[in-house]
Amino acid sequence: MSGPIDDQGLLRLYESMVLIRRAEERLSRLFAGGEIPGFVHLSLGQEAVPAGVCAVLEHADSVASTHRGHGHALAKGVRVEGFFAEIMGRAGGVCKGRGGSMHVADMSIGMLGANGIVGGGYSLALGAAFAHQVKKRPNIAVTFFGDGAMAEGALHECLNLAVLWKLPLLFVCENNGWSEFSPVSRQFAARLSDLGEAFGIGSEHADGTDVEAVFAAATRCVARVRSGAGPYILECRTNRWHGHFEGDPQKYREASELAAARGEDPLVVTAGRLAARGIVEATLADVDARVVARIDAAVEAARADAEPDVAAAFADVYATGEIHA
Repeated sequence: MSGPIDDQGLLRLYESMVLIRRAEERLSRLFAGGEIPGFVHLSLGQEAVPAGVCAVLEHADSVASTHRGHGHALAKGVRVEGFFAEIMGRAGGVCKGRGGSMHVADMSIGMLGANGIVGGGYSLALGAAFAHQVKKRPNIAVTFFGDGAMAEGALHECLNLAVLWKLPLLFVCENNGWSEFSPVSRQFAARLSDLGEAFGIGSEHADGTDVEAVFAAATRCVARVRSGAGPYILECRTNRWHGHFEGDPQKYREASELAAARGEDPLVVTAGRLAARGIVEATLADVDARVVARIDAAVEAARADAEPDVAAAFADVYATGEIHA
């Protein structure tokens, strides 16, 4: 989906955000109930960024995510059933229950995976962009990262190589203002746009609470990268409602700051715009009901699914078959 957004296009973006929101709300409850192993990092409040960016991408485009990557996976097209089974540690998961929340991946749709290493997605996306270029494919790679990852050295390395090799790579920063438990001002001294400029990479900013603004900016950025012009940067200011991880009490945040963040709800903003376009409330309620029904079915299927076989724990570690240079 690209170009000027019509009523149905905006409604599809809204449904994508509703799916991310309802899925993560369910994950929060499942985690609190002890049904999810390991850590969970939610992106509640940030739904407009993955929905807006991934709506512009093609099936074979590559996406590298972060530890807060549920929205990226769902927006790129990971099946809801495989998504929940994976995070709940079941054999039917998209990674056979061996990856969990921070490693959801599906190579069949270009989802390179979430990543538990801060800044770990840069290099994966760079490699995918290089592969697209070498194989002369018309695809691009996208690396999502948070403001806390801007201080990682891998960013400098990947910006440098992306420019030197003129790779089709889009850097998308989800700047929610918090590097885990610290304000970004105490974590990163520079500005991302200035850093990009130092390497000769242009950038654009978008309001990450406005899915139309993200979609419009992503449309321009993706088109530029896909044209062969080389890498580009899109920085989206957004809000993180929950803590760094589920269970984080967020004592480091002021109540007024949290309230202001929740006051910029991308779903509420989009619902208001749809209403202004004549989309009746019943239509939006139907979208919500369909999404919740899908999630309900996926959760029940995951609960009924088997746990992974311990004997298969080391499967898929090494590639099999002949490797052609």
